[in-house]
Amino acid sequence: MTMAPISLPSIDVIVVNFCTGSLVVACLESLETERASVPRLRAVVVDNNSPDGSADHIEAAIRAREWQWVVLLRSPANGGFGAGNNMAIRWARAQAAPAELFWLLNPDTEVRPNAAACLARFMATHPAAGIAGSGLLEGDGSPWPYAFRFPNILGELERGARFGLLTRLLKNNAVLRRVGNSCEQVDWVSGASLIVRRDLFEGGLGFDEGYFLYYEETDFCLHARKSGWECWYVPGAVVLHVAGQSTGVTGRQLKLRRLPAYWFQSRRHYFLKNHGRPYAMLADLAWLVGHVFARARQMASGATSGDPPQLLADFLRHSSFAPSRFRPNGYRRRAG
Repeated sequence: MTMAPISLPSIDVIVVNFCTGSLVVACLESLETERASVPRLRAVVVDNNSPDGSADHIEAAIRAREWQWVVLLRSPANGGFGAGNNMAIRWARAQAAPAELFWLLNPDTEVRPNAAACLARFMATHPAAGIAGSGLLEGDGSPWPYAFRFPNILGELERGARFGLLTRLLKNNAVLRRVGNSCEQVDWVSGASLIVRRDLFEGGLGFDEGYFLYYEETDFCLHARKSGWECWYVPGAVVLHVAGQSTGVTGRQLKLRRLPAYWFQSRRHYFLKNHGRPYAMLADLAWLVGHVFARARQMASGATSGDPPQLLADFLRHSSFAPSRFRPNGYRRRAG
């Protein structure tokens, strides 16, 4: 008996741009061939009020290449990653035939062949999956085989200490989780490439615009789980991610750059919002204990610290122990 072919769901790809026009065009170019296997694929680019003219650059590329499947939206302000995605999702849901899936891609990503079809096929055959993340390659083409666990107190202790024995003891609490070559259910996946079922937004979920950048996908996946949805890692869908090119924070070549205030503010917001102040204070204390231990080991061995500049001072300035000058907008459950 021959099985009927699976009808692949429609996809709206969402890319949020801020001063990365050339990267966005390269990302769109990598998507163009995907439309052969997923014909109902559209891209929605949101420009977060870039001051460098990159929105005009993207618009010119769309016009020159006659990309009728690409839409450019211009935001009047830079509200961050979550706000940009919410804007695109609101627009997409308001269309006559909204897509069944929303695929969020960073500007500094390039899609490898058949990644879109792989994700669409997975979502079509796993109805309990609300979110799926693709396999990622680093800028040099090497695999980045990781997903994530939700942050907790013991995980913050391990993150601060970065010590082999402690890491082994707390391996089931560490945020970073190594994954294999098969699909796995995980806590959360990288926001560089994640696909979301439209039903989640129809059910009231959305990105919390209290996060300017970082932790918003962690928060989103946490609330999706609380709403009964699963999150999966799908390594067969491969995406190249030149980490840090769109944010200037991550990436091997940038590891000694000072972390921006919004990274610490997002971390603080995540713990306070989802666990309350007492838990957030314990998580901060755990990180501090681990960090002091790590620094003591470095001093005793004469090793050079690989931490970003002013890490401890910045952490304390934005910890749950300190008064906050940061006032998040609060959790916005709806994207529309």
